[in-house]
Amino acid sequence: MDTLQKEHFRLILEGQLDRLMAVSGITVSELMAGGSKNSEYLDIASAAADQAFKMQIRSRESRLIRKIQSALERLDTGEFGICESCGEDIAFRRLEARPVTTKCIHCKIEEERQEVLAQ
Repeated sequence: MDTLQKEHFRLILEGQLDRLMAVSGITVSELMAGGSKNSEYLDIASAAADQAFKMQIRSRESRLIRKIQSALERLDTGEFGICESCGEDIAFRRLEARPVTTKCIHCKIEEERQEVLAQ
C-alpha cells in the first residue's frame, strides 16, 4: 500500500473516530441526564428499555472506537491492509467498505463458515 492510500485511509478512520467520539459524548450525557426526565413522561418499564437500548448503542460505539484506534495503529506499524490470518493483502475495495477490517474476504468468509458450523 502506497503512502497516498495510507493517508486516504487515515483520513477516513480519523473522521469516523471524531464523529463517534462526538456522538458517544452525547450518548453518555443523555444517559446521565435521562433518568428524571424519563420518569416524568414515561413509565418505569419504558424508561428501563430506553436506557438499555442506549447502553447497547454505547457499547457498540465503544467497540467500533477500539477497532478504529487499532486500525490507526496498524497504519503506523505498516500492518494495515494485511490479512491477520493468511498474510495476504486485503483488497482495496474491501478496505474502502470496512476500513477496520483485519481479514481478507476469503479468510472472513471461512471464519464465518466455521462459526456457523460450531453452532
